[in-house]
Amino acid sequence: MLDLLVKNATLPDGRSGMSVAVAGGKILEVTAGLDAPAKDVVDAQGLLLSPPFVDAHFHMDATLSYGLPRVNQSGTLLEGIALWGELKPLLTQEALITRALTYCDWAVSKGLLAIRSHVDVCDRRLLAVEALLEVKRQVAPYIDLQLVAFPQDGVLRGSEGPQQHLDNLKRALDMGVDVVGGIPHFERTMADGAQSIKLLCEIAAERGLRVDMHCDESDDPLSRHVETLAFETQRLRLHGRVTGSHLTSMHSMDNYYVSKLLPLMAEAQLHVVANPLINITLQGRHDSYPKRRGMTRVPELLAQGINVAFGHDCVMDPWYSLGSGDMLEVAQMGLHVGQMTSQSAMRQCFAAVTANPARVLGLEGYGLEAGCNADFVLLQARDPIEAIRLRATRLKVFRRGRLLAEAPAATSQLHLPGRPAQTSLMA
Repeated sequence: MLDLLVKNATLPDGRSGMSVAVAGGKILEVTAGLDAPAKDVVDAQGLLLSPPFVDAHFHMDATLSYGLPRVNQSGTLLEGIALWGELKPLLTQEALITRALTYCDWAVSKGLLAIRSHVDVCDRRLLAVEALLEVKRQVAPYIDLQLVAFPQDGVLRGSEGPQQHLDNLKRALDMGVDVVGGIPHFERTMADGAQSIKLLCEIAAERGLRVDMHCDESDDPLSRHVETLAFETQRLRLHGRVTGSHLTSMHSMDNYYVSKLLPLMAEAQLHVVANPLINITLQGRHDSYPKRRGMTRVPELLAQGINVAFGHDCVMDPWYSLGSGDMLEVAQMGLHVGQMTSQSAMRQCFAAVTANPARVLGLEGYGLEAGCNADFVLLQARDPIEAIRLRATRLKVFRRGRLLAEAPAATSQLHLPGRPAQTSLMA
């Protein structure tokens, strides 16, 4: 007997009337019209069954800290960094863990079951590292939490010399942090930025780890560290294991340079993470009009065959006062900012918060095929485009075939003469 059978589901690729058979936490079969004995049966009624949402870029050490110790009045990236610097001495492990676990509750309710979170390593206490490692342990039964050792203040900018933050980063990796991070555009000089990429990629190569750099998060078209990142990826043979996050300077670069850059990135098999909600909020702050949007060139990157994911980046922290862990909100913003309004492009936006970030994280067993983990979300929508349009209700969220969260269908009761009694906004 099966543990779970989901029947009459529509899949993101358009197949309808599909059944998903689950036993032992794995998907045994995905086929049309299967009807077999099961302990639990869910009739999807033609609605969309999706793999879980994945956030490839987040800052869980800062989440839900909005207003501490004060509010970011300018709305800029640099004031946010300064605010985080003011908050760090006031942090406690208990508060960090409490806020992070609350956010993970939100994530599960939204069908977000895998998160890559950057964690600041510039505090010699590594307080946030210890806290998020504990969070990772606690949420392991229901969320894949991948941690990035992130030198927020610049890996070469330690007050005690360039070795200070580098040593902290190595200690964090020794403690069990998964990924090597960096922020080359925040080093003191362009040369230091390039040097930081070289050093950090070498550490990742030596340890067999992945790399995820905050890269060129700037309106400066001459911030071109992603070129160095692609070069070091090639030199160290890190193909497919390196991610450039943000890349907002690409929005301001001239087209000729970008025409050279994109093939280099594709050759290195770089992944890219854009953060639509945050990129368009923080960037362009020095512009009057016309005002730049700031998000990297998502359609052009995809056309080059580069894997592009969308990240949430921030929720209620020094950089961003909004957010709820809803990756469909992220996809919707990315769609609008990137003007990705064709049918295929809108589906690419759905993939940018599901399958594409799963590749960034290197998740094993992800997907809706036989042999994959039985992790999926039943959405109150009939296809990925409708899911984005409605930011669809997560009717049921499963991990390893076990129900983690559920919500009633979103409907409004109407009291209109001669009209239906209710509407769900589904076309």
